[in-house]
Amino acid sequence: MDHLPAFVQRLPITAAALDFAERAHAGQTRDADGAAFIEHPLEVAILLHESGAPDDVVAAGVLHDTLEKSDAAASDMRPRFGDRITDLVLAVTEDDRISDFATRKSALLEQVARSGDEALMVFAADKVSKVRELRLGALHSRAGGGRSYARYLAHYRDCLRMLEARMPSSRLVSMLRSELETSRGARLGESAASVRV
Repeated sequence: MDHLPAFVQRLPITAAALDFAERAHAGQTRDADGAAFIEHPLEVAILLHESGAPDDVVAAGVLHDTLEKSDAAASDMRPRFGDRITDLVLAVTEDDRISDFATRKSALLEQVARSGDEALMVFAADKVSKVRELRLGALHSRAGGGRSYARYLAHYRDCLRMLEARMPSSRLVSMLRSELETSRGARLGESAASVRV
């Protein structure tokens, strides 16, 4: 990746995580606009860094989707990044054995809620980025996906409620609230993308 933010060079763990994530997500693209998938974990890292997160938490933000959306396993991550980062990534990773959308998302919220402040930060940064991506997908879509858009928007509102209860004064939670208010104006029934989260 040739357009890395300058701060990455000052965070050695994040730089290593980005290298790992780039390889894990190689060839993957975002549903919203076809951009390289790594743009999403990189945005999460930027949000975390700008919120004052330390190197290991920013690194966990870079890695947060590797277990869900690549062939990487926790056993690949643990020797490279240690227990703390691997456990943070596991804390924000959905249980893929739960097939029902609502049940899976509910289980994820409960899991994150009891995983501590750093997991909450990673989760909040991810959701800020995903709400932006959802809105971007709505702008780029020519097919009707309003039902999917509404379902994900409802999930992100549930995320916001949980985060407001756990870390009400967080800058990331304020950002998520603002992004959701902006997204509320999107036309749900006409042009919205079906975006995997």
